[in-house]
Amino acid sequence: MPFHISVIEVIQLNRTSKNKPNIVLVGFMGTGKTSVGKRLSSLMRMRYIDTDSVIERDNERAISDIFEKDGESVFRQLESEAVEQVSDLYNFVISTGGGVVLKEENVATLKENGIVFCLTASPEEIYERIGHQTHRPLLQTPNPLETIRTMLDERAPYYAKADYTMDTTGRSFDEIVVHIKNIYFRKMKTFVPKNPDV
Repeated sequence: MPFHISVIEVIQLNRTSKNKPNIVLVGFMGTGKTSVGKRLSSLMRMRYIDTDSVIERDNERAISDIFEKDGESVFRQLESEAVEQVSDLYNFVISTGGGVVLKEENVATLKENGIVFCLTASPEEIYERIGHQTHRPLLQTPNPLETIRTMLDERAPYYAKADYTMDTTGRSFDEIVVHIKNIYFRKMKTFVPKNPDV
């Protein structure tokens, strides 16, 4: 494995495991949230959960089916419900859908028990990664690259509300994981959870 945690960091994790804050990953689709999240989960000895998976599990339907039959507004409501669920957890790496930040209350809720990291990437990098995937409802347009550019511009003010932002363009996911790990260990020393006595 190209990265590790030190003995001191292991001791720190064990001492604070009761109310260890979540690591929350937000960002546009294709910026690496799932790949980074699963690597972080393994490295940090934290459980991993994905809000899209929570939605699909609770509703027994695929995200694409919800978008197609019920529309984006219904999906966003289900997404907020999933956010409420995962934000009551501790010691998790939480990966979120690309549009979760569109409701400010979602970000505020995620911050109650977590440190929020926004992953970014250039439109070209995102297109290279996911432009030809058919299960992305919002990219089923005549010009997916232009759609990505437009959506990134529109969402930029919302993504800016994360605690930390890091660009994954041209960087390995392992490098991003180490960067997040280092920030997390600094931040968790002063982090106050919503219910510190839980």
